[in-house]
Amino acid sequence: MIIPVIMAGGSGTRLWPLSRQHYPKQLLKLFGDKTMLQQTVLRLTGIPDIAPPIVVCNEEHRFMVAEQLQEINQRDAVIILEPVARNTAPAIALAALQARSMETNPTLLVLAADHMIRDVHEFQRVVSVAVQAAAEGRIATFGVQPTHPETGYGYIKTDTGKSADGVYFPVEQFVEKPDLATAEKYLAAGCYYWNSGMFVFNTDVFLSEMEHYSPEVITTAEQARTLAVRDLDFIRIDRDAFAKAPNISIDYALMEKSQKVVCVPLNAGWSDVGDWKSFSDLSDKDSANNSFIGDSIDIGSTDTLVFSQDKLVATVGVKNLMIINTPDAVLVADKSQAQQVKAVIAHIIQQKRSEHLQHREIYRPWGCYDAIDTGERYQVNRIRVKPGASLSLQLHHHRAEHWIVVKGTALVQKGDEVTLLSENESTFIPIGTRHRLSNPGKIPLEIVEVQSGPYLQDDDVIRYEDSYGRS
Repeated sequence: MIIPVIMAGGSGTRLWPLSRQHYPKQLLKLFGDKTMLQQTVLRLTGIPDIAPPIVVCNEEHRFMVAEQLQEINQRDAVIILEPVARNTAPAIALAALQARSMETNPTLLVLAADHMIRDVHEFQRVVSVAVQAAAEGRIATFGVQPTHPETGYGYIKTDTGKSADGVYFPVEQFVEKPDLATAEKYLAAGCYYWNSGMFVFNTDVFLSEMEHYSPEVITTAEQARTLAVRDLDFIRIDRDAFAKAPNISIDYALMEKSQKVVCVPLNAGWSDVGDWKSFSDLSDKDSANNSFIGDSIDIGSTDTLVFSQDKLVATVGVKNLMIINTPDAVLVADKSQAQQVKAVIAHIIQQKRSEHLQHREIYRPWGCYDAIDTGERYQVNRIRVKPGASLSLQLHHHRAEHWIVVKGTALVQKGDEVTLLSENESTFIPIGTRHRLSNPGKIPLEIVEVQSGPYLQDDDVIRYEDSYGRS
């Protein structure tokens, strides 16, 4: 049996302002009508003996991950919640220990949730090669055949003189991201591959090698998993125990040390979509090499990417630019500076702003809300509640709320009173009143909420009951 392990804990900061800490790129629909996470799972369809995946994600993203998996009928997926980030080695160790509890020595296919692969047929063929290598006791890593001297990836140096029937090669060395001159030498040498961060191995081999080379990773992962609890559809790992795990990547913990690692070449249109230039390279182009996504008008521009979510963006005679528009932030940058978007994040954090954390539209397990206007002593939200979902039974000490139904039907609990509201009807929630909003219908409920009071922050809430285990 092959158990996919989907690593979904990344933040994707270089795709800001679209990707945010609380809504990272693996949960976004960057290409087509499926998110990166959904595409990662769906491209496994058709692989023999493939099982439902184990998904390792940040606990902050748990409800979005679960909902996206349910949308593609992956209701049997196992979702492991990382309470704190500890890099890839502890996360993969958690998944391997979970897999061993489910099946005797399964083969694990470890994938990132935020990669793009264009040629799914070729990808699946290479997976079968890697599975065969794992059956021979190898730890297979996918090395992407480089197409240009890329400085944003680490590389794998192989011994091409010692192949297994030309299908995989022993790994001589893992090397860090090079400068341009070094990357050009790697490309010319022909024995270097981009390090994709994807692996195939049998569980027993992996755990044995980890116990030999990085025993502390396995020890802390075992302790954290032993203390784990079931929480709705999730496995919640013990925070204190997992926090003691080394903050180390799987390359440093194992791949650079083990003598069992082999490289399986992959040429399937792979990209980690690591920045906006990568996104631009993967996007459809016009005759002037421009990509326009969203509402836009252009006159005479070349080599330019425009991505707009909510308003018209007009460009005139610009060249080699990336213009990314979201409701609360706009990025304008030269394509050659794509890697420097992370410096913007550093400035946002330094200024104690919040644009790196979340979008104006905030997702919750019951739906989402969009803070469409904010001023002194008031905030206006557009709230969408999924069919059958409910907000928590709650109380606010500093704000009153006025709700107007614009679509669907609302079930409103206000004190001891329960009222059913239809479109164009409204209600008022005074300060200090217990209340709850629910959607009893079959279509999404949309309301406009007007908050008023001296303090309007999210922490002014006392929850009495909650369907999603939130305190």
